[in-house]
Amino acid sequence: MKPVTCYIKERSLLARLAARYMGGSQIAMVIGKTIHLHGTSREDFLRHKWWVRHEICHVMQYRELGLVPFLWKYLWECARVGYHANRFEVEARAAERDAAIMDGVVIV
Repeated sequence: MKPVTCYIKERSLLARLAARYMGGSQIAMVIGKTIHLHGTSREDFLRHKWWVRHEICHVMQYRELGLVPFLWKYLWECARVGYHANRFEVEARAAERDAAIMDGVVIV
């Protein structure tokens, strides 16, 4: 598999808006290959391996489907079954325990 380079954006406006919408104080969200953070630092996020794996799973989902198709399917899933039962979130929660998801991933 080709190496995957991911980026982290701290103090992201997009993540702040998502946190407000979801009623949380800390959030990580992925757009393409960038993990957007709000309410947490890069260092704190990276200390939580389960959280990193969860977000890397979303990066891989984007990689597999493409930016627009992933966003469309993700939002459709949320509308259809809700955030928690969304198949992309179910897969990402399962990835939290899978150290192998980090193989070939570089976070810069």
